[in-house]
Amino acid sequence: MQEKLAALRRFHNLTQKDMADLIGVDLRTYINKESGQSQFKANEMFIISQKFQKPIDQIFLPTNFEKHEVC
Repeated sequence: MQEKLAALRRFHNLTQKDMADLIGVDLRTYINKESGQSQFKANEMFIISQKFQKPIDQIFLPTNFEKHEVC
C-alpha cells in the first residue's frame, strides 16, 4: 500500500480517478498501483512527485526503508 501517496492525494482533495488521469492510466490500474498490487513505473513516479512538489523518495519509499539491508 502506498500510504504516503494515498494521504497526499486525500490531503489535496484528489480522487483516484484524478490521479489515474494525471499519469495516463485507467482507474482500475491506478487503484492496483496505489494498493500495492502492481508497481508504479518510473515516469509515473516523476509525474506524481512533480504534482505534489515532493521528492520521489518522500512519496514512494516505505517508512522503514533505512532498516532494510541490501545484499
